[in-house]
Amino acid sequence: MKEKLSADYWQNRYLEQTTGWNAGSCTRPIATYIDQLEDLDLKILIPGCGHGHEAQYLYQKGFRNIHLCDWAQEPLSQLQEKLSDLPASHFHQGDFFALQEDNFDLIIEQTFFCALPPKLRPQYAQKMASLLAPTGQLIGLLFNFPLSQEGPPFGGSLAAYQQLFEAYFSSVQINDCHNSIKPRAGKEYFVQLRP
Repeated sequence: MKEKLSADYWQNRYLEQTTGWNAGSCTRPIATYIDQLEDLDLKILIPGCGHGHEAQYLYQKGFRNIHLCDWAQEPLSQLQEKLSDLPASHFHQGDFFALQEDNFDLIIEQTFFCALPPKLRPQYAQKMASLLAPTGQLIGLLFNFPLSQEGPPFGGSLAAYQQLFEAYFSSVQINDCHNSIKPRAGKEYFVQLRP
């Protein structure tokens, strides 16, 4: 497990193009949520952004206050080329748990939580809550399959997710996702969390 916690591990996955989690575009559940947003000035974070399909979708919709965080430099470098008019300070290469930027209006979760070892889930929830503005929210997708040590990706249950997030968020909404991409159909929850 230890090597999966390193920046080198994730960098090599991108360089070797062994990124099976890559959906190839912004997934329908996230795109549907983004489509109803009206305030183009929202400060948005995408942790573990990878190829950044969600960021590119936001950018196409006119959002410019997008922050991207990943341990691996390779996907961030590619995104800096594609989203070249975003400030360099919006690309955060390094450990998510050391991220200093905060006061985000929106955090988008897309295959970051499931890549973390389950023992880090309380830290994840605490860090996410601390990064949000008082009126902000975290939205995204979590896998709905039994948790095992055979990951990443790591799954989980509705009860476990509720117990985890209720300790850090005042509003926790977790529902079955009905518009998942085909390979993930029936295996995802859509989550909305508010501090």
